[in-house]
Amino acid sequence: QVQLQESGGGLVQAGGSLRLSCAASGRTFSPYEMAWFRQAPGKKREFIARITWVGGVTFYTDSVKGRFTISRDNAKNAVYLQMNSLKPEDTAVYYCAARGSPATLFTSWGQGTQVTVSS
Repeated sequence: QVQLQESGGGLVQAGGSLRLSCAASGRTFSPYEMAWFRQAPGKKREFIARITWVGGVTFYTDSVKGRFTISRDNAKNAVYLQMNSLKPEDTAVYYCAARGSPATLFTSWGQGTQVTVSS
C-alpha cells in the first residue's frame, strides 16, 4: 500500500511562491502517474497538474499554466509542485495523488497541505 505525505504549504502574499512536496512510501512504489489536486472551501476538488513517472510527461489545467510546475524525483519517490505568481484564488488544500495506470482513477491520496494566499 502506498502512503503519500504532502508538505510545504503555508501563508504567502499574492505574487509570492511556494514549493509543495509529496513523499511516497510503501513496499513497492511504481506508479504510472502522480498528480496534484486542490480543494477550496465550499468547492469541489479540482485537478491541477499531473506527471508520468516514466518519461516525466506533464499536463496542467489552464488556470495554472505558466505559473505552476510539476516535477518528480524518481530516486526519492517524490513529486513537487512549484507555485509562482500565486493569487488569492489559489487558496486551497492541496493534495497529491497516484495511480497505477492510465485507465484507472487516482486511488492513493495524501492528507493535504493548506496553502493560503493573502491579497
